[in-house]
Amino acid sequence: QVQLVESGGGLVQAGGSLRLSCAASGSTLSGYAMGWFRQAPGKEREFVAAISSSGYLHYSASVAGRFTISRDNFKNTVYLQMNGLKPEDTAVYYCARAKTGYGDRVITEYIYWGQGTQVTVSS
Repeated sequence: QVQLVESGGGLVQAGGSLRLSCAASGSTLSGYAMGWFRQAPGKEREFVAAISSSGYLHYSASVAGRFTISRDNFKNTVYLQMNGLKPEDTAVYYCARAKTGYGDRVITEYIYWGQGTQVTVSS
């Protein structure tokens, strides 16, 4: 049973930074793509960033240049470094593991999900 646990969320002022972590258990992440998604109140879950098993990166247009996704296969952990945070980044952030080593913004490519961590950016 694959379990994903996110951490690192919190309250931060606009312009600040946070680093989210997603620790996996029950399976190695090394052969799979990993993604970060977010969901704001009243909105659908949306793609944020993804990293393939080979390290290829995808970002949504709204976070490109501010967020960085990375992975440490030895620690079985994926990270999302978020800089230049804006109030519109406020959401619950979820990490997810894809079916294969390739993953992009297509939510149905992801089959395991964490419980999420709240990120709140004040203006």
